[in-house]
Amino acid sequence: MTLSADELRNRDFSKILLIKLSAVGDVVHTLPVLNKLRRRYPNAQIDWLVTPAIGELLLHHPALSNVIDFPRDTSAPPWAWAALSSYARLAAKLRGGGYDLAIDLHCQSRTAFLAFAAGAPVRIGFDKERPEVWANSRKVTDDFRKHAWQGAREGAWLFYTHRVPLRTMDVHVIDHYQSIGALLGFDSGPTDFSLRIPQAARDRIDSLLRQHNIAGTRPVIIAARGNWETKSWPDEKSAEVARHFLKTGHTVVLVGAPRERAVGENIARLAPGVVDLTGETTLSELAALISRAALCIAHDSGPMHLAVALGRPAVALFGPSDPVWAGPYHRDDAVVRADLPCSPCYLRRLKNCGHAHACMEDLPAQALIARAESILGHALAPADST
Repeated sequence: MTLSADELRNRDFSKILLIKLSAVGDVVHTLPVLNKLRRRYPNAQIDWLVTPAIGELLLHHPALSNVIDFPRDTSAPPWAWAALSSYARLAAKLRGGGYDLAIDLHCQSRTAFLAFAAGAPVRIGFDKERPEVWANSRKVTDDFRKHAWQGAREGAWLFYTHRVPLRTMDVHVIDHYQSIGALLGFDSGPTDFSLRIPQAARDRIDSLLRQHNIAGTRPVIIAARGNWETKSWPDEKSAEVARHFLKTGHTVVLVGAPRERAVGENIARLAPGVVDLTGETTLSELAALISRAALCIAHDSGPMHLAVALGRPAVALFGPSDPVWAGPYHRDDAVVRADLPCSPCYLRRLKNCGHAHACMEDLPAQALIARAESILGHALAPADST
């Protein structure tokens, strides 16, 4: 029997499964839900199902009881026997967890099925895509309408006992995620990104900075790439930004995933003097590094969202993705974009862009430098006045 709204708000759940598999930014966006879950259910077991690489960031979170690995083999299609066997083993493991509440914020068929397979009698996710989400929206491109996330996909909503509707596309995804609180009786306190960085990660960053003779500095961090091809900004422009901050006496550190090492090497070649740590840090170590940054410059990417969560100044480059939906939370002044009529589009591959990647190619380095200097100066003003 499905619980009524009043029954759901007043129920004290004891074993909770939270599902958000990836990516880094999406997981950071989910942290406020985790923190409010812990305050709402202080004695509950709260487990998070997430990909192993990103789970490393969550292992030491005080609100979590367990991090459950979602093994994802991208070398095989999801219908291959190896993938199906892996899903079956994971489903059996979740079934043994005895969960009484499952919250699926990934909202795809695979995650909705796992919430169902876990046997939780209450399963919360978003409702299916509905055209009315555009009723009050600003004017957007057809590609944005086609490719932007608008709710549960692939029939996922069929597995949920309670569905949260998306009423507009003009709300940040963090606020959408937190809207489940109306069902569960979350407190009305502020959005809380609390995240514990283990001491081992801080020690590793100390060691790296000592190796490069920049211990004790507050670096300007540049994350030069995002997961999508269409988020790429020319290396020369990233290097121009790096050279500017080197000339003004700042330490500049490049960060990124291991697959981006060639990008880091190229920018380091174009901007002699930068410290290239691309591919050298775990996510916890990246968080430790960002936590001491004077400024973080990044695309719509994990490092940018980590900087916001950690309360560090940030400048965010936006092209194909939407700063209203996924920008730096409550920091509109941090966004730099070309503001073209074809963007946002949410196209991920350059071959699908019919506008010569203008939203990123036409974004001048000087515009980013001016915004960065403004934000950096504002951030330093209180310290300078004491």
